[in-house]
Amino acid sequence: MGEVWQALDEVLGRPVAVKLLLNNGADASAEARFRMEAQTSARLNHPHVVGTLDFGTWEDRCFLVMELVDGDSLADELAAGGPLSPERLAQVAQHAAEGLAAAHAQGIVHRDIKPGNLLSDRNGTVRIADFGIARFVDDPSGGLTTTGQIVGTGLYLAPERAVGTPASAASDMYSLGCVLYHLAVGAPPFEAPTATALLYLHVDSPPVPPHQRGASLPPAFEAYLLSMLAKRRADRPTARRAADWFASGAWRGTPEPLPPEQPAAVSAPGRLPEPRGEGRSTGQGRRRAPEHRSGGAAHRRSGGAHAAVAPRPVSVTTEDGWNTSVHRVPPRRPGLRPLLRRHFRLVAAVGGTVLFLLALFLGMAFF
Repeated sequence: MGEVWQALDEVLGRPVAVKLLLNNGADASAEARFRMEAQTSARLNHPHVVGTLDFGTWEDRCFLVMELVDGDSLADELAAGGPLSPERLAQVAQHAAEGLAAAHAQGIVHRDIKPGNLLSDRNGTVRIADFGIARFVDDPSGGLTTTGQIVGTGLYLAPERAVGTPASAASDMYSLGCVLYHLAVGAPPFEAPTATALLYLHVDSPPVPPHQRGASLPPAFEAYLLSMLAKRRADRPTARRAADWFASGAWRGTPEPLPPEQPAAVSAPGRLPEPRGEGRSTGQGRRRAPEHRSGGAAHRRSGGAHAAVAPRPVSVTTEDGWNTSVHRVPPRRPGLRPLLRRHFRLVAAVGGTVLFLLALFLGMAFF
C-alpha cells in the first residue's frame, strides 16, 4: 500500500520516517485506509507504539510522518539470528503486550500483528507499527473492508476471524501468541499449502507444543504461550494481564511465594475453644462444651453407656507467627500383641517348658 522513507524534519531537526502512499489506483479504499492509520496511531501515545507526527498530501499522494525506529523488524531479527532466546522472547512479549494494552484501552484492535509489524530499536525496545487495517471496537465500519472479507495475515489469524466473526482484543492476543510461537520455534504454529487449509488449522487443530519442535522454553512460559493460542476467546489472557505476567518474571517458572498465614488466637492449655453460638449455661437447658484433658478423651454418660467425645484440634501459634493444629489422640490400652512382643523371651521359655511337660506326660501315658 505504501513505501517508507527515512527523512529529516527540517523544522525540528530530527530524523523521521515518512510513509508515502503508492499512487497506482489499484485499491479505491487505499487512501481511506491510509487516513485511518493516521487517525488511529495519532490516538496512541505510548513507548511501545510507533507514534504519528504528521499527515498530509504531496503531488496528490498521501504521506504519513512517523517516529523513526532505528533498528529492524522482528522478522529481520528472526531471519538473521534464528529463534530467539527465552529472555529476548519474554522481552518482546512484554513490550508488544504493553502496546496492545494501550491500543485496546482506546478501543482499537490492530488486526495485523505479525513479525514484520513489530519493530525493535538498537536497545531491544519493541514497538507496534502499521495500524493500516485497524478498526475501532465502537465503530464496526471503521475497518473499511467489505462484508465477509478477511483482512490480515493468514499465518497469525485468530480462529474466530477465520469464520467471519469481527476482530476483538482477544484476536490480537491470538495473533501475538502465533508471533511468539514463530519467534521461539522458527516456524509459525500452522502451515498449509492453501489459504483455506490454513484457516481450517487455526479453527480445528491444536498447536504442537514448542518443546516438541525444538524450542527450549521454561514450562511456565510454554504453558502461558499455549493459553494465548486457545481456540475460545474467553480462554486467552488480556494484553494487560500478559504484560504484567511477563514483567513479573513468572515465565521463568519459579514458584510464587505463599501468602503469610494470619495468626490465630491461642487457646488456654488443656481447654478447647468454645464453639460459636454455644455460650455458657443460661439455665435454658444449654450445656457448656466438654473439657479436653490430657489424661484421655472426655466421656458423657447417657443411659448407662459411655460415648467417647472425639478429640478436637487445638490451635497453637508458634514464635514465627505460623498457625499449627495440634491433634491430641486419647491413649489406648495395651493389647495382647504388644505385651507378647515386649516379653518375647519369657513367653518362649514358658511355652517351651509347657510343650516339654506335655510331651513327657503323653509318653508316660502310652508307654
